[in-house]
Amino acid sequence: MAIGRQPLRPAADVGLLQRPTWTEGLVSWLTTVDHKRLGLLYIWTSFMFMGFASIEAFLIRLQLAAPGNTLLSPDVYNQMFTMHGVTMVFLAIMPLGTGFANYFVPLMIGARDLAFPRLNAFGYWIYAAGGLFLYSSFLLGGAPDAGWFAYAPLTSLSNNPGNGTDFYMIGLLIGGIGTLVTAMNLIVTIFSMRAPGMTMMRLPVFVWMMLVTSFLIVFAFPPLTIALLQIIMDRTFGTLFYVPEAGGLPILWQHLFWIFGHPEVYIIILPAFGVISEVIPTFSRKPLFGYPVMILSGIFIGFMGFAVWSHHMFTTGLGPVANTAFSITSFVIGIPTGVKVFNWLGTMWGGAIRFTTSMYYAMAFLFNFVLGGITGIMLAMPPFDAQANSTYFVVAHFHYVMGGGALFAFFAGVYYWFPKFTGRMMNDRLGKVAFWFFFIGFNIIFMPQHFAGLMGMPRRIQTFEAGIGLELVNLISTAGTFVMLAGILLILANVIQGFRAPKTAGNDPWDARTLEWKTTSPPQHHNFDEQPIALDRDALWAEKYPEHAHPDDASAYEGMDFDQGGIHMPGQSWYPFAMAVGILVASYGILFHNFVLAAIMGVFVVVTTYGWAFEGVGGHHVHPNKTATEGAHD
Repeated sequence: MAIGRQPLRPAADVGLLQRPTWTEGLVSWLTTVDHKRLGLLYIWTSFMFMGFASIEAFLIRLQLAAPGNTLLSPDVYNQMFTMHGVTMVFLAIMPLGTGFANYFVPLMIGARDLAFPRLNAFGYWIYAAGGLFLYSSFLLGGAPDAGWFAYAPLTSLSNNPGNGTDFYMIGLLIGGIGTLVTAMNLIVTIFSMRAPGMTMMRLPVFVWMMLVTSFLIVFAFPPLTIALLQIIMDRTFGTLFYVPEAGGLPILWQHLFWIFGHPEVYIIILPAFGVISEVIPTFSRKPLFGYPVMILSGIFIGFMGFAVWSHHMFTTGLGPVANTAFSITSFVIGIPTGVKVFNWLGTMWGGAIRFTTSMYYAMAFLFNFVLGGITGIMLAMPPFDAQANSTYFVVAHFHYVMGGGALFAFFAGVYYWFPKFTGRMMNDRLGKVAFWFFFIGFNIIFMPQHFAGLMGMPRRIQTFEAGIGLELVNLISTAGTFVMLAGILLILANVIQGFRAPKTAGNDPWDARTLEWKTTSPPQHHNFDEQPIALDRDALWAEKYPEHAHPDDASAYEGMDFDQGGIHMPGQSWYPFAMAVGILVASYGILFHNFVLAAIMGVFVVVTTYGWAFEGVGGHHVHPNKTATEGAHD
């Protein structure tokens, strides 16, 4: 195999035939195990849920536009802010990062797919089932209404007798299964399926951040799972984990939830850091500044994420020693985050920056995230937190980190990778116009909320009285939603225009640096015609510009053919989809106390598990040295 700037052979030269006709249409999507299709399903589904959450947020701001408003009743308002938070955290922003990881991690490391393709499919379908289960609550008795963190004892049967809390607990429980299995899948893939020459210190930063994120998920989700199961048992079987009258400890929920909840912040933001670390070097035409420090800081953030959970609990009476300890760790975790910001600025400094729409979102991410980080350091001080806790100051801080940070970074990723997804280019001018509406609208909404919080406006309040100084800030904040809505509609128009554009993007329209740009746009079913080789930290850049390659590494792989046995592509499978459906129906059985139905579905899940285990490998081989007419598939 030749090393260097080697063009890919056409698909016909590697014998890529059409897949069997039964895999066309809807069936192909229900049974797919292709990491790229599953990545797209994650992305589409997360944007769908983001649309639902945006409608809920819009209704919240309309309710708070003026004092004494009655657009939403207190009960409906509670459901709106609860479902908005749950949706954005669990069903929209976090799965968006998972979608990018599904699509691009195998491409970035030169692999054919994730290590366990059917498990990957199951991860998506069970996530979708959890989201469907949660949103069906609107039609089946009422949505959750105790906040996205669902503090006990607000979730007890005596305080909350409807089914909304049960939808929350069971929905997050089954959705978390998908998150866990996908995280383990990514860990195995990154450790065991890297291209020749791709050492750990040559991994793209996005891959590194997804690796750290996956370990965070593996360690953070079990405490949440325990807490969810305890509430389900309290409400369904009469146990007493969180019943104060029986000696239960409601504060136990806060500890278990925030032991998960603060790492969850980094589970959301670390993939966003990874996206920014791919976008900024590409459009600065420079290698990422301080790559080893960027990796080390990401690992340190992941480690320290488990040492700061009680800064969410400064006002619960833990005492000065605990508050001081968690305040110090909260300050310390800001250091590696600041290091990353300076490294991104160092990458841009002196670079030949191209101000594309993607780069606009990346720079807006830096602006918004730094603002959110500053207010986060303020809230890490217990005396200030005692005043600002549960006010709109915290709402503004959280949205600048999660919305202004993670969401803007993922929009940078959408614009950056859209040509790779589709083979088409989006209209850059329209994209920039949409950006300014989105960016300005976001800041009009959330900047005034800092001042509303400092003036004492509580979170989760359905209305407020006139004459206490909150009218103007709330009116401005609500006006911002219309500006941001215009931006969202323009982004949607930009995406539609992009899908209608001709397929003229080419394989590498940005002159990018990593391996996903080496293959076709969109990528072929088998990803690469030839096994990529990583000769440098920026593997594709080194191929295009050989002066950046390492000749010793090149000679080690000269003449080797890594695809001599053909490329095996796994077959499609119904089992992941069927198992997710079985778990979904069983969940309804548990919720409505129909334990016979739950038991039947439990047996069905066991049967599908055995069917999955004995299904066999299936699939087909693609032989690099045969043409399509020579019978490329076995």
